[in-house]
Amino acid sequence: MHRAFARVVCLAAILFAASAAGAAETMPAEPNLFATPRDRALAPVLAAREADWRIGPVVYQVLVDRFAPSENLDAKRGLYAAPRRLRSWNENPARGTRDDAIGLWSHELDFWGGDLESLHGKLDYIEGLGVDVLYLNPIHQAMTNHKYDAQDYTTVSAEYGTRADVKRLADELHGRGMRLVLDGVLNHMGRTSPMFQDALANPASPWRDYFVIGPQWQLGYRAWWDVANLPDVNWENPKVREWLYGSPDAVVPGWFREGVDGWRLDVAYDLGFTYLTELTQALHAAKPGSLVLGEVYNYPPDWVDGPLDGILNITASEAIFQMATGRLGGRHAGDIVERLVADTDYEGLLRSWIVLDNHDKPRLASWIPGAEAQRFAQVLQFTLPGAPNLYYGVELGLEGPEDPSNRGPMRWERASADNPQLAFVKHLTALRREMRALRIGEFRRLDAERLFAFSRHTDRIAELAIVLANPGDAPVDDFVMTRESKLANNEILRCALTGAEVRLSAGALRVTVPAKTVWLLRPVLRKPGLDYEAYKRVQ
Repeated sequence: MHRAFARVVCLAAILFAASAAGAAETMPAEPNLFATPRDRALAPVLAAREADWRIGPVVYQVLVDRFAPSENLDAKRGLYAAPRRLRSWNENPARGTRDDAIGLWSHELDFWGGDLESLHGKLDYIEGLGVDVLYLNPIHQAMTNHKYDAQDYTTVSAEYGTRADVKRLADELHGRGMRLVLDGVLNHMGRTSPMFQDALANPASPWRDYFVIGPQWQLGYRAWWDVANLPDVNWENPKVREWLYGSPDAVVPGWFREGVDGWRLDVAYDLGFTYLTELTQALHAAKPGSLVLGEVYNYPPDWVDGPLDGILNITASEAIFQMATGRLGGRHAGDIVERLVADTDYEGLLRSWIVLDNHDKPRLASWIPGAEAQRFAQVLQFTLPGAPNLYYGVELGLEGPEDPSNRGPMRWERASADNPQLAFVKHLTALRREMRALRIGEFRRLDAERLFAFSRHTDRIAELAIVLANPGDAPVDDFVMTRESKLANNEILRCALTGAEVRLSAGALRVTVPAKTVWLLRPVLRKPGLDYEAYKRVQ
């Protein structure tokens, strides 16, 4: 009886085991079952980045006056009275003459009539580009068209609209899942500011110590780069810092209450590490999760590890420019970018904007010759760690080699489906939205002899992106080690831009990349017509 019972128990166990095995084939694996220890450690870091809107967005920069023609121009004509001039939308800006009586160039007083309402009417277009953040050049009350000479930080320039228009714009953007960043020129004001005029004329003025005034200065006051129209604000005065950001009613917190999400600080370098740190802490207290970004053209590390959330990453853009114009080889570029990443707080790097062109730089179409080289630069702008900063009209191929021609009115007639540059930029923004690693992923430099090679990776093999850039004028044959343990031998990587395919061999790639070309490679997880999946038990 004992042996018979044992046989029954044994048979039941075998049947149960078989049943369990069959169930295991059909039941879904538990989440993260196949994660490695590195995956488990990285997952919360990635989740925090993904929750932070400041990390890795696509930024679209707009000069309000030049973006969209106003429908209320007749009612606004009085705002452009002499010495200002209102130009026709089909005119292009041209350098004018110096008017010593007012201390300005005549082209600084040329206007095209765009405003916040006309910008609001183009939000469908901006959203359709795949934009996450709308960044506006200065909109506060000022004499010039560029408005870096503020008369009043708290008022919107009358040609543009009102604070209510800003709030309406912010609300609409938020409803579309987008954010609004303003340009804050807090280092200096304009000579025509009533505050400054009173301070200059009256030694007893309550604003006297808000500026740096005295006979030791050749202008009678200290000015940014000795430009008479741009008197320095005296940050050494504690009352100035309190006025700008140190209280709930201060200038910047007031704009945050209107729905503004971030502040791009003009000439942030001039403010220095100490005051920037104080300002950033105060603005984070006023609005947690707000962005404080600085116009700093310096090497990034010390600027993004405390003083600021991020900067304009001109170091990265300069490396891109040198490659795109054939003056920097792939391997040397790899050395530079690898060192930049190693030296810099990575979260700060991800929050920094990669700028190829803007209102202070030549437009891309005039800066880098040839569509092939321009696209080479843009792919790197979208794949390196950081946020691509698109200057309005770059998606339409607008030209302009210098100020003021690089600030021309938007050419809406080019915004058609048959514009190849527009299609290309939309493809890049779509890929960036689809490919999580490009927004929040880690950076790893890859071993290559002549290519600029790197990867962006997360905790999942499906999200891996490998970037191979050939900055030369001839095809390059190279052997690249991927440094990625999850990539399966003999499997395929496919370029998301060209469709080119390359087969893996023991974690390495033998590739021939065409001249002035960037490949953006992704794993092919399942080949058509085959049930076999190489990555079925690899996260």
